[in-house]
Amino acid sequence: MEKNWYALYTKSRSEKKVNLELTNKGIESYLPLEKKLKIWSDRKKWVDEPFIRSYVFVHIEIDDFHNALNTPGVVSVIKFGGKPAKVQDDHIKIIQKILSSNEEFEISTESFEQGEKIEITRGSMKGFFGEMVHHLNKYKVLIRISSINQNLLIRINPSFLRKV
Repeated sequence: MEKNWYALYTKSRSEKKVNLELTNKGIESYLPLEKKLKIWSDRKKWVDEPFIRSYVFVHIEIDDFHNALNTPGVVSVIKFGGKPAKVQDDHIKIIQKILSSNEEFEISTESFEQGEKIEITRGSMKGFFGEMVHHLNKYKVLIRISSINQNLLIRINPSFLRKV
């Protein structure tokens, strides 16, 4: 059987616990985390927060779904057309690359019109393809992850882009 990436939907604020439980079960999982500066009235602290709230990715065969879904904190698997939605390996790599880069980015479920196709030719995101969009008065590169209905908006130096 072939392993594929799937997105599990978790209870709110349970992503780290679910990821740990999946790992303890021997299931390959990936919880993308980003560092954010939290500011309280008495202190500041850098914390690791989930990149996509309530999502944990698993790399499993279709036969392992029952085991993954019976993990405490897992609500369901993300589905399209009644079937578990496969997440492309390239999309997992894009998330990993963005989180390890110094690029400014944000995640959005907002719908965007088709834009001009571009390729990133330099920098830490070199080799990825996307669309040029105008969002919040800034030009950004949009990378669609349609299998989980998410969009990545990355602010990249225009000199690093080439029309496709």
